Amino acid sequence: MTTSPHPVLTVSALEKRFYLHAIDREVDALRGIDLTIRPGEHVALVGASGAGKSTLLKCIWRSYVPSAGHVLLRRPDSSVVDLASASEQVMIDVRQRDLGYVSQFLRPEQRRSVLDVVQRAARRRGVSDGDALDEASAALTRVGLERKLWATSPVVLSGGEQQRVNLAAGTLAPPGLLLLDEPIAALDAQNRESVLGLIAELVDSGTAVLSVFHDLGAVRALATRVVVLDGGSIVAEGDPAVIVPSELAS
Repeated sequence: MTTSPHPVLTVSALEKRFYLHAIDREVDALRGIDLTIRPGEHVALVGASGAGKSTLLKCIWRSYVPSAGHVLLRRPDSSVVDLASASEQVMIDVRQRDLGYVSQFLRPEQRRSVLDVVQRAARRRGVSDGDALDEASAALTRVGLERKLWATSPVVLSGGEQQRVNLAAGTLAPPGLLLLDEPIAALDAQNRESVLGLIAELVDSGTAVLSVFHDLGAVRALATRVVVLDGGSIVAEGDPAVIVPSELAS
């Protein structure tokens, strides 16, 4: 495992509030989250449904704008950007080069083939036009998607097949920090094991991973550290081997 003394991500005093207009009430989804992740670490977020796991990932990805606090990302050139307040143009650049996000859902591009979708992801990550085809082909092979499907539109694929396209696009030319939100939820046993192996290889090569899994076996197999959320706050943290199963309830 590759590690560094400098965190790739430092989250401090992070808060996220939602205003529910239908019932005229404000809800605290995240309350004072403090978290650091270093290169070569895999931190798994666990806790009951509604604890704030996916909300935290979305605040880091900035599909949700934090209500307060800081999300500091250290880039490969050692510069640091606060994702909580960065401009949209900076966020576009960060997402293309330094930050990856893989959810259980793919946003299909109806007029593009599977191979084209993954090639475009490679080019956005900085892979040259000449190498993008090879990188995309290798990524689709790693996640076990049959070659005969590469020319089809993702729209016609099954949920599990779409999830593998999403994984291929999110894990090629690995970013410094990879966010995973239930990336194996729709996979069969064989492809699940293949994807878990891919994630482990990324961590071993130095990628930092922050994940949400409802699969206790995946957490114990992959995570170097577990962070337990409850009611939008961190209530426990430690080695996945010693966190009691009841704390990992989905």
